[in-house]
Amino acid sequence: MEQYRSRARVLLLTAALGPLDYRVPHESEAPLGSVVVAPLGPRRLGGVVWEDESFGAPEPVGDNRLRNLYEIVPVPPVAAPLRRLIEWTSDYYLAPPGSVLRMVLPGAAFADARRPIVEYRATGELPARMTPQRTVALEKIGNRQGLVRELAALAEVSEAVIRGLVNAGALEAVAVSADQPYPEPDPAFAPPDLSDEQTAAAAQLREAVAAAKFETLLLDGVTGSGKTEVYMEAIAAAIDAGKQALVLLPEIALTEPMLTRFAARFGCEPVAWHSGLRSTERRRAWHSIAAGEAKIIVGARSALFLPYAKLGVIVVDEAHETSFKQEDGVHYHARDVAVMRGHFEGLPVVLASATPALESLAMVEAGRYRHILLPARFGGATLPGLSAIDMRQDPPDRGRWLAPPLVDALADRLQKGEQSLLFLNRRGFAPLTLCRTCGHRIQCPNCTAWMVEHRLVHRLACHHCGHVMPPPRLCPECEDEDSLVACGPGVERVADEVSSRFPEARVAIVTSDTLWSPAKVAEFVDNVEGGLVDIIIGTQLVTKGYHFPNLTLVGVVDADLGLDGGDLRASERTFQQIAQVAGRAGRGVKPGEVLIQTRVPEAPVMAALVANDRDGFYSAEAAARKFAGAPPYGRFAALVISSEDIEVARGQAQRLGAKAPVADGLAVYGPAPAPLAMLRGRHRFRLLLHAPRSFDLQGTIRDWVDSVEWSSKARLAIDIDPYSFV
Repeated sequence: MEQYRSRARVLLLTAALGPLDYRVPHESEAPLGSVVVAPLGPRRLGGVVWEDESFGAPEPVGDNRLRNLYEIVPVPPVAAPLRRLIEWTSDYYLAPPGSVLRMVLPGAAFADARRPIVEYRATGELPARMTPQRTVALEKIGNRQGLVRELAALAEVSEAVIRGLVNAGALEAVAVSADQPYPEPDPAFAPPDLSDEQTAAAAQLREAVAAAKFETLLLDGVTGSGKTEVYMEAIAAAIDAGKQALVLLPEIALTEPMLTRFAARFGCEPVAWHSGLRSTERRRAWHSIAAGEAKIIVGARSALFLPYAKLGVIVVDEAHETSFKQEDGVHYHARDVAVMRGHFEGLPVVLASATPALESLAMVEAGRYRHILLPARFGGATLPGLSAIDMRQDPPDRGRWLAPPLVDALADRLQKGEQSLLFLNRRGFAPLTLCRTCGHRIQCPNCTAWMVEHRLVHRLACHHCGHVMPPPRLCPECEDEDSLVACGPGVERVADEVSSRFPEARVAIVTSDTLWSPAKVAEFVDNVEGGLVDIIIGTQLVTKGYHFPNLTLVGVVDADLGLDGGDLRASERTFQQIAQVAGRAGRGVKPGEVLIQTRVPEAPVMAALVANDRDGFYSAEAAARKFAGAPPYGRFAALVISSEDIEVARGQAQRLGAKAPVADGLAVYGPAPAPLAMLRGRHRFRLLLHAPRSFDLQGTIRDWVDSVEWSSKARLAIDIDPYSFV
C-alpha cells in the first residue's frame, strides 16, 4: 500500500506543459495513477498523478507555492504499464505527453456514469410550423437518438433548430443511463468448426494467452482462410481466464459486420469504441472498460489507449492497413504501439493479415515475431483467378472507363444472377474540373489540391480540408458559360457508366460518403446478403472484412492509380489493396474471377498479382528497400513547418534548415515547399530526414528543434516513421 502523500506531481491534459506539483487536500489520498482535477490559472483541468522522477524530473515547487487539487475523480487509477506506454509514445513520436494522455482520458472519464443523460428522439409528430431547415433536420435524424449538439451535427443545422423542434413536440426527451452493465460474452456459446490448419493455429494462440507473457504473433492467412475464427479462440481463452480482449480495426465501417460475427460466436455483441459513438455510449463504454466489466472491445485505433483493468490479449486485424497510422495530433502507428502495449502489460499481441506489412515480415525474419500461416481458404473454397486487361491493347470506348472484357464479364454475372464488385480508390464523380476554354482548374481556396466533383450531392469538395462549394455555372477565370468539364473517373462516374450499360442492374456505391455510420454499413451488408444488389462499386472501404458468397467477379478499374505520387510504399500498398479486393471474389462454393485494368501489366507488382507470387513480390520489394536504406531497413522522419503567413513559414523553415544536424549516415533534405504546399489555409514547408536503423533520430531532432528560436505564428509537426509524404 502506498504511503499517504501530501503532495502530488500531476500530468495535465494539455500539450503546452509538462508535469506540475500540487497539494493533496487534507484527509484525501492521491496514489500514483489517480485521475484528478487540478487548477491551472483560472481553469480546471483533468490530469493523472505521476512519478516524481518522470519526464526529466523537474525541480519540485516549494510547499508554500502549491495549490490544492480540486478533486480526486472516483475512477480506477491509470495503471503503471499504461503510464509507461504514455511515456514511450511521447518519447518515440516526439509528442507532448499531455496530448497522449488525452487519448487515455477523454471527456467521458470525468462524467459520472451513474447520472442519467437526457437525449432526444423523434416523436413522429410534425410541428405546426415547418421550415426547410426543420424538414431537412427531421429527415436526417430519422430514428436516431442523441444529445442536442449531436442531433444538430447529424442534421447539419444549428442547435437552436433542434431546440425549436423539442419545444414544438417533434422531438421528445429520453433519460439514458450510462451505468447499465453490458451482457457477458460466453466463450462456449458457439465454438466454430475449424479445419485442421485452423485448429493448429488456434492452439498456438490459446497457449500464448494462457502463458500471459509478451509475444507478438503474425497470423498470416490468405483471404477467406478464416483468420477471424482463429483469433476468436485467443479471445475465448482470455475470457475463460477472466481477462479482457481488444480487437483493433482499421475502419469504423468494419465495426458493424464484426459486431455481428462476434455476437454469433459469443452470444452477445462486444463493446464498440470509435468516433461515431454518442456521448452516453462513450461514457458507458469507458467506465465499463476501466472497471473490467467490458470483456471484449472492438474499436478503431483510439481504443488502444483506453485504461483496461485486466487486458489479456490484443488483436490488430488487417494489421497491414495504413489507416492505423494517425496523420494528425499524435502521429502514432497503432500496430507498433499495440506491440509496445503488449510489452509493457506482459501479454500476447496478434497481428492478423492476408498481406502483412513488410515491417512485420522483417520482424518474423529477425526472429522477433512468431509466424502462424493459414495457406488455404476455409471449407474448400478456392482463390480466384487473376488476369490483367492491358488498356493499351483493349481500351474502353471513348468517354468510358470499363474495358470490353470487363463489360462482358459483368454482363455474364448479371445473366447468372451472381454479384460483381468494381474497385476504384477514388471518391466522388471526377477528381478534377477544368475549363475547356481557358484551361483553368478549380482548386480548393485553403489547400494546394483540386476540388473533387460529387455529382450525387451537387457539390465540389476538398478531400483534405473538407471545404465544399456548389459547382459554378461560369468559369471563375474567363467567365465562359457551360465550359466546365469533369476530368477522370471517380466511383460515381463509374456507377453512371454501369447504369447506362446495364439499366436493370441494382447498383450500390460504397465510399466513406455513403457508408458514414454503422447503421448504413449494416443496411448495405443486409442488402448484399439479401440479393438486393447486383454490382457494388466502391473504394478501399470494400477491400477488407466483407464475406459475400455470391460475389464472383472483381474488376479493378484503375490498378495503376496507387503507383503515382512517389510514395516509397506505393508498390506494396498497391499489391495489398488489389490482393485484398481480389479476396472478396469466390468466397463461397462458386469460383471467383478478378480482372485488373492496367496500362503497365509488365510492372513487377502487376506481374506478381497475376502470377499469385506473393513471396516473390515481397522478396523483390525487400531487396529494393534494403538497397535504398528505406523502412524497415532505414528510418525517415518529416518536420513540417506551417503558418497562415507564407513568409513566416518560409523564414522559420530556413532558420531550422540552417542549423540542420550533421552526422554519419544522416541525410537532411530541404527545406522545400511540402508536396501539399497549402493545407487548411496554412502554408507548409518540409524537411525530411533519412538515417540508418540504429541512428538516434529522436534525440537528434529534439536537440535540433530546441536550438532554434520559434515564431509564435509558426507551427511544427513532427512525423516519425511517416506513411504519408504529402
